[in-house]
Amino acid sequence: MSEVTYKVGNEKLIKVLPTASKRLTGLLEKQGRAAEGALRVAVIGGGCSGLQYQMDLVDGPANRDIMVESNGVRVVIDPKSALFVTGSELDFSEDLQSGGFKVSNPNAIVTCSCGESFAA
Repeated sequence: MSEVTYKVGNEKLIKVLPTASKRLTGLLEKQGRAAEGALRVAVIGGGCSGLQYQMDLVDGPANRDIMVESNGVRVVIDPKSALFVTGSELDFSEDLQSGGFKVSNPNAIVTCSCGESFAA
């Protein structure tokens, strides 16, 4: 297997807030990925505003990814998505109506009412 080459970023790219960190740590532990696992955040086309976030738990970074460690959680982002998420914060809410992981993105010019998609 070939070695994975990735860059190391910092919280200027994306910051994981404490409530999201706690939830992600629990999910990674439950999947047996606590040591090397990471949250992949990607920006893909779709949603009512044109772009939306896609989040998955993964085994670690892939080639060309940027990896950020924030509040004890590893986040991996591909270079194209990094252009859209720079300066973002990831939080988690247990609210029944609008709970789940939420990205607060300073680059979003337009967001839809559901809060799941944006335009930059």
